[in-house]
Amino acid sequence: MTVPSVHPGSILEETLGEIREILGSDFDSITVERVVIGIFFTGVKLSDGSGGLCFTPIKEIPEAVCCPSSARAMPYPGRFAGRSAAGFLRDLPRAPPLKKAIGIAILNALSEFCWKRRPDYTRETGRDVLDTIPLPEDGYVVVVGALVPIIRRLKARGKPFGILELDLRTLKPDELPYVIPQDNADAAVRRADMLVITGTTLINNTLEPLLALARPGASVVVVGPTASMLPGAFFRRGVTLLGGDSVTRPDELLDTIAEGGSGYHFFGKSAEKTIVRRSDTP
Repeated sequence: MTVPSVHPGSILEETLGEIREILGSDFDSITVERVVIGIFFTGVKLSDGSGGLCFTPIKEIPEAVCCPSSARAMPYPGRFAGRSAAGFLRDLPRAPPLKKAIGIAILNALSEFCWKRRPDYTRETGRDVLDTIPLPEDGYVVVVGALVPIIRRLKARGKPFGILELDLRTLKPDELPYVIPQDNADAAVRRADMLVITGTTLINNTLEPLLALARPGASVVVVGPTASMLPGAFFRRGVTLLGGDSVTRPDELLDTIAEGGSGYHFFGKSAEKTIVRRSDTP
């Protein structure tokens, strides 16, 4: 049995390979119809009608502040339509932040196309994994990212848990005592009975190293619109639940994020929450 790579970006590379295998000759004929880079999310619509999302990594593009330097950070403005989708996916793990966000959104849209052609996994729709996953009664939980619904549930549970978050401005004052110092991060992840990880770790290449630290038997949940792709590469690295989004009305969704919309504005309208479970997960 081949041991999955823990190299940063390997999940994206493996998922792209699976998509190529499923779509065959159709892969190279799919083009990008529309791209929107919103404040909160980046979205795409492809020529087959599929849509995809990714978190917009604004904080990771400090160079995008004036015309000369932002030209390097902003890929192909005004020239997206009609380009090959495959062209955006070349060397995706090493792409600059905005190009990677567009590429991941395309990967998620192509995954949606794959679900229709070959539904290898059962996918539940209309349920938010953060609201429904069972929490361990006494186990230690580590949350990676400012995932408000699960942090709220963990505070109500009244048992120890920890938060890994680089930007403390995203947390409320009463959540700051749960923050794990970066020097203790690896030890906390190894100790965790449950890990709940934001899908934005795919953008900054931290997901694979985090998964490599998880102890055998830990429950591992990766969640968010950014992680709305085929689940195989995640499951092979120990993820037990993948919570993403399915774009149901691409044009309506893109109009919403173009006007500064967030998930609160499009969930249940132009996109639905999804849950995919590994086969051995109840």
